[in-house]
Amino acid sequence: MRVIFTPAAERQVEHLYRYIADRASEQRAADYVERIVAHCRGLANFPERGTRRDDILPGLRIVGFERRITIAFLIEPGQVVIQGVLYGGRNYEVLLKDAQ
Repeated sequence: MRVIFTPAAERQVEHLYRYIADRASEQRAADYVERIVAHCRGLANFPERGTRRDDILPGLRIVGFERRITIAFLIEPGQVVIQGVLYGGRNYEVLLKDAQ
């Protein structure tokens, strides 16, 4: 099974990189983003994890990363589609509903 990122999720990862790079360093940002992407890619091995959030979008699952990131994804035939990579206290329910 492969893992793909929607354009919105890719933008969110890029924004997170820029945010960390501006406040810490490019190396720290790159390391953190690399861990996030690796965590997302790991969903290919066990995609059924996380909490189902059909109230937001049918089939949507939510999983946390290092207590700071919320990853939202859908399982489709042969692939996991990352819908969102949201930082901290952002209201992912509203953001994901608005994206649909």
